[in-house]
Amino acid sequence: MTEQAAAAPDPSVVRFAGPWRHRDVSANGIRFHSVEAGTGPLVLFLHGFGQFWWSWRHQLEDLPPRGFRVVAVDQRGYGDTDKPPRGYDAFTLAGDTSGLIRALGERQAIVVGNGFGGMTAFNTACIRPDQIRAVVAIAAAHPMTLARIRRSRQAAGYRRLLTSARWPFWPERRLSAGDGARLERIVRRDAGRAWTGSADFEAVIARMRQAICIPGASHAAIEHLRWVARSPWRADGLRHREALTRHPVSVPVLQIGGEGDPVIPAAMLGEAAQLCVGGYHQHLIRGIGHYPAEEAPDRVTDLIVDFARDLP
Repeated sequence: MTEQAAAAPDPSVVRFAGPWRHRDVSANGIRFHSVEAGTGPLVLFLHGFGQFWWSWRHQLEDLPPRGFRVVAVDQRGYGDTDKPPRGYDAFTLAGDTSGLIRALGERQAIVVGNGFGGMTAFNTACIRPDQIRAVVAIAAAHPMTLARIRRSRQAAGYRRLLTSARWPFWPERRLSAGDGARLERIVRRDAGRAWTGSADFEAVIARMRQAICIPGASHAAIEHLRWVARSPWRADGLRHREALTRHPVSVPVLQIGGEGDPVIPAAMLGEAAQLCVGGYHQHLIRGIGHYPAEEAPDRVTDLIVDFARDLP
């Protein structure tokens, strides 16, 4: 065993104590680490690139007193969830979400996702619409919009991530090198200045860096990107785009963005209105970047609650 491997953190380091309970849930053929609190309608939270369940800590505390059952998971390959070598395509990730809803004993859920988690929420609503009550996409454009950005100058940060992810081996090694120093640079670049200058950010980024150094986590993070980067030339990528075209989102959608988000600029969000036929609402928050649930947690929680209470 190398010195680096010996020093790698155990996956259990992400099981922080709090007013929630940790569970292992089997879904879609793998074991997911989930964190749960409250009772009521299920709200399932999906984190984005480089994150893990901890990015929803504010909502895990604030939504249960307002009548919701909240579950945040480490997505496939992240945190203390299993890290299989495959399964990072849109269809399998949608199957993960669908399977989690069933494994949690529910028929439907409001699915909330940040960044790539938001893209998975959209994909699941297209591919498995019967299990999605509503979508809250945070700092996330509709997947069809993202499939078209190669012909656009928009979303420079997103395109940079995809470009680097196309290569084998070295992007994941670079991501976890120096105890996750590159991940910190990415998050600092994409977040709003008010948050990056706070003590909360320093505590959060330390935990994110530790989590991305869990064996297999950086590879999984890049694999999520890698499939998107390579999908234009793959048969499953074509099937994905055909599915998005045939099945517009038929459930209510709330799209939340940061006005200063350099990864998914606010101008990219509007196209979702034409791709969501079950009702669409958009809200932009001033002064924040790509991480609204952490940069403006109270505002995001209020928006989710107001949206959920108006659902049919």
